Amino acid sequence: MFHAMGMFIYRHRVATVVVAGLFLLGSLALLLRERPLASAVVHGLESEKADRLVEAVSGRRPDTTFAVLFQSDSLDPRSQPFKDELSQALAPLRLDPRVSRVEAPADVDARLGLERLAVDHKAALAFVTLKGEPQEAFAAYPQVRDELKSRTLSITCTGQIPFFHDLAHTLEKDLARAEWVSLPLALLVLLLVFRTAVAAVLPLGVGGLAVAGGIAIVFGLSNVMDVAQFTINVCSLVGLGVAIDYSLFTVSRYREELAAGRGYPEALACALDRVGWVVASSSLAVVTGLCGLTFFERSYLFAMGVGGAIVVALAALFALTFLPALLAILGPRIHALKLPVPKWRWRDRFWQRIAERVMRRPVMVLVPTLAVLLAIGAPFLRIRLAASNVEVLPKGEEARTGFELLKRAFPDEGETRFTVAVRFPSGPVWTAERIGALYDLSARLAALPGVRKVRSVAYGDPRLSRELYQELLTAPPPAFAPLLEAAKAHASKDGVVLLEAVTQAAPESEEARGVVRAIRAQRAVGDGTLLVGGESAVELDVTDYLVSRAPAAVAFVMLTTFVIVCLLLGSIVLAIKAVVMNSLSIVGSFGAMVFLFQEGHLGLADAHPLEPTLPVLLFCILFGLSMDYELLILNRVKEVWSRTKDNVRAVGEGLEKTAGVVTSAAAIMIAVFLSFGLSQVVIIKAVGVGMGVAVALDATLVRVLLVPATMRLLGRANWWEPRWLHALRVALGLEPKPRSTAPKGRGEVPPTAVTPHA
Repeated sequence: MFHAMGMFIYRHRVATVVVAGLFLLGSLALLLRERPLASAVVHGLESEKADRLVEAVSGRRPDTTFAVLFQSDSLDPRSQPFKDELSQALAPLRLDPRVSRVEAPADVDARLGLERLAVDHKAALAFVTLKGEPQEAFAAYPQVRDELKSRTLSITCTGQIPFFHDLAHTLEKDLARAEWVSLPLALLVLLLVFRTAVAAVLPLGVGGLAVAGGIAIVFGLSNVMDVAQFTINVCSLVGLGVAIDYSLFTVSRYREELAAGRGYPEALACALDRVGWVVASSSLAVVTGLCGLTFFERSYLFAMGVGGAIVVALAALFALTFLPALLAILGPRIHALKLPVPKWRWRDRFWQRIAERVMRRPVMVLVPTLAVLLAIGAPFLRIRLAASNVEVLPKGEEARTGFELLKRAFPDEGETRFTVAVRFPSGPVWTAERIGALYDLSARLAALPGVRKVRSVAYGDPRLSRELYQELLTAPPPAFAPLLEAAKAHASKDGVVLLEAVTQAAPESEEARGVVRAIRAQRAVGDGTLLVGGESAVELDVTDYLVSRAPAAVAFVMLTTFVIVCLLLGSIVLAIKAVVMNSLSIVGSFGAMVFLFQEGHLGLADAHPLEPTLPVLLFCILFGLSMDYELLILNRVKEVWSRTKDNVRAVGEGLEKTAGVVTSAAAIMIAVFLSFGLSQVVIIKAVGVGMGVAVALDATLVRVLLVPATMRLLGRANWWEPRWLHALRVALGLEPKPRSTAPKGRGEVPPTAVTPHA
């Protein structure tokens, strides 16, 4: 199939390049349009439902509300000049149709208004709520923020929307920095590999085309699904790496066929015939891994999986169409602009000698190598997970600066809060029975370990008993009636009553999560039920959500990858080995992440629990990426085995022909991935470093040592192919029909009957 495809592309090389050019122009047009990207959220969680109830009662939606801090060098926040300046700064927002609510200290009752003035810090606190869903609020925030101006007061914004805005801005800068670093490094490696400037530049062109096209499509998808800014960085990271890899495989094999004396058309067709299946299967494995992210529906991971799969598919498509068309147009000019780089002729023989030495003592190599990998992965047993917060931003970003000021000037606002929304069935909320139930709930919250304060209309004054609260709220004295009615109206609406518990524990701490679990342990509140929201509740819900879906995603990725390898290589044993080898390199990567980022070693980042999505994301990406080198090596090993039926020779010669390419490809991938490790955002830094470590382990300890050692120990069992698998591969056109009938046996095709695929 790929041989015919190569000849077709050679004949229509100009048309192929023109189509690719038109695709690039369309991609650039999409990239220049406004990008309605969303924040990284998971929908359908209990904490989100609690936030909707908070919005219904208070008119202030937590995930679209941000805090505005006003501070003066000299003015007292209680003074009239300060109040006038604050009011004037907020005035444009009150008229802005994108703003649903502005809540200054003067807009609330006197007691709460005083709590929002910090005399010692000469600061005041206001809240602004934007209209619409978080994606709409996120898009509107920059222009709304520009309207906040003051001649005498400094203005700082913080909260979820400012956090995601500053995070997106930082990620954009990180992406530009990573590309400026990774592309020159990749070009340097390619120059050393090909020793000609023309051949070296081609893979970068394919990478740029694939990434531009993939990200343009992702921007288009953002109109119908939530696409977080993380998605763009991950798509660029993965797309650039695999596109250069696939192009390197293709160009290397093409030059090898030319060196064997073939003409340019035949060399191109033969190169695609040999590499086409590897690139197609390898990209299918990577796409399969990324499709594991689609198990996390209603989250931003779903779009990340779809976007990543699109970029990888484009990388494979262009490596097998656009790149061969360029090679056909260039012809002998592929050797142009030769560089004075020595050809290391000893390199291929070096890899063959390594393989032969490993196979002479496979057990002595296998055991210590496994021990090293497991030791690197051991820290993974100590993993702790916690969602990212504003502290992942670089110091100096407004959202982080505002949060630090909020904690200093308004410590109560900076503490961890648990919002409890109690929903009662039809009927009045403030009956004696329901007031008693709210009092009991409030008292239970106050008694929980770590809870410092409970804010509830039906609880709080130690002078009042349960019965007195029931009497006071059902039949208030005339002197207190207006105040109490206002408090009840502020805390309840349409059968929903809001309470709040406060703790000094960090939102991501186990103590705070324990409070959420304890509140949820008893749902009934009289004849009503409760929901819990707040930052800690979101942390807990997101982690539980990911953990509950991860087993299905992992099983899907591993099983599908197993099937792909079985079909490509015609060996169940090699498919099992490939899955195990991939798992080992990923475990090593996870251990390194815990050691470097959770425990803070080597100074790459402050010690902090890992983002819950990080292990899931890395597994789904790395499992497919690790298959790149496995398939390249084993496909070449099988070529030799099919010709010689000598397992030792097949492994040695296969490694000799591919180890140099694998090493070069790995060096490029590591350069690309570690350049993303320069990110100022910890999660992207961790993704880049984690993937770089995984590729380094995979290309060295796993492929160079473990693969030949295990294949030597397995011997001819490597090539065991059941009859049903052989028949399936023949039916799918992955293997030509045998010329002779296989001898009868116990349901398998003997090794001597195995033939290479087309």
